[in-house]
Amino acid sequence: MPSKEELKAKVVREIDSRKDEIIDLAKTILVNPEPGFREVKTAALVSRKFTELGINHRTGIAITGVKGSVNGGSAGPSVCVMGELDSLIVPDHPFADKVTGAAHVCGHNVQIAIMYACAAAITKSGVLPSLAGKVVFIAVPAEEGIEIDFRDNLRREGKLSYLCGKQEFIKLGELDDVDIAMMTHTSPELEGKKLAQAASWNGNVRKKLQFIGKAAHAGGAPHLGINALNAAMLALSAIHAQRETFRDEDAVRIHPIITKGGDAVNAVPADVRLESYIRAKATPAMLDANMKFDRSLRAGAMAVGAKVKITTIPGGMPLAAHPILWDVFEPNAANIVGKDSIAYIGHRGSSSDFGDVSQVKPAIHPFSGGATGTPHGSDYLIIDYDVALINPAKAMAMTVIDLLVDGAAKAKEVIAKDKPPMTKVQYIKAMDNLFKEEEYQG
Repeated sequence: MPSKEELKAKVVREIDSRKDEIIDLAKTILVNPEPGFREVKTAALVSRKFTELGINHRTGIAITGVKGSVNGGSAGPSVCVMGELDSLIVPDHPFADKVTGAAHVCGHNVQIAIMYACAAAITKSGVLPSLAGKVVFIAVPAEEGIEIDFRDNLRREGKLSYLCGKQEFIKLGELDDVDIAMMTHTSPELEGKKLAQAASWNGNVRKKLQFIGKAAHAGGAPHLGINALNAAMLALSAIHAQRETFRDEDAVRIHPIITKGGDAVNAVPADVRLESYIRAKATPAMLDANMKFDRSLRAGAMAVGAKVKITTIPGGMPLAAHPILWDVFEPNAANIVGKDSIAYIGHRGSSSDFGDVSQVKPAIHPFSGGATGTPHGSDYLIIDYDVALINPAKAMAMTVIDLLVDGAAKAKEVIAKDKPPMTKVQYIKAMDNLFKEEEYQG
């Protein structure tokens, strides 16, 4: 029986032997970007790559998701490596799709390649007979919280229950056979470090808002109208007035935008629409900020006699890294990049639906360097694929070995200690309780 270190050496060699192929996969996805629940070409590419590896898999999960798995030499827990299929929409990015404006400005093309590299390493290096349990590989759709109307329409049509891919995977039971989950995300914010771990991320709820007034001639008879834009502006001012009530340690972030300001410049605006996120480090703070946000909207409507329709949609749950699982990953990361090249990040104000996974499963979400520019910006690029892709793929494949060798003793320890905050049933109930539609007449 090979030793644990010999097994790790095998997966590292397999990734090195496929380095050009792995990087080419990331670059192919880069120039074929697709936003969430539309990742048809990317999902088909993942399916072909799984077929080449001989991985039994299913497609079309949560519209475009792909899931495959391989079994070790004996029974045991399951470890899942994830990657995200979707892009954002940033039309002025150099690799943006000229028709849709879609662009990979968050490195998800690299995530898929990392997941694939782990799959190739585990399935083709000869280590599987020495592992106890199952390794699951998932290409999950729609992490980015964009196109809320499009996704909410899919929900109303019964094609989805939630608006992000991992949430849908949980609801559909596609993570019921997963005991531990992990994925790596690229970042330009590691200050020269090569791998990193964030302690926690914000959760969020999403808002769709419509202020309804009464149209009238803006020059000749504005007194006959009800200005929905004024109602919205007053509501935004009231939201700003709430900011001093948020505690610094709760990391509350609220950032609304106006998506429709009226219909014509010479008519009193009667239909004004907004979208917003409400983010916070923990669910109680998020719910408190959500209550104050809605109160501010009602105040704006009341002030001018308008009506406001408030649609609340669950976003991502707060993310908390599993400490024991990180303790398994960290030595492998240090083995690849050196301990001095590992960063330790505190709390991040952004959000991810991987937070939802961390609510129901032991999970970690490391970061890799090798990127430059602004996350979600037109200058976001991968400049070092070894750092961004190859290094984390090796560290994650080695972590799978650590978890599933020796009868999966380490995986069983991770599962037994520091239980996730919610069961699947509790999670679904919490998500469903966040959905709310309200109409308030000022």
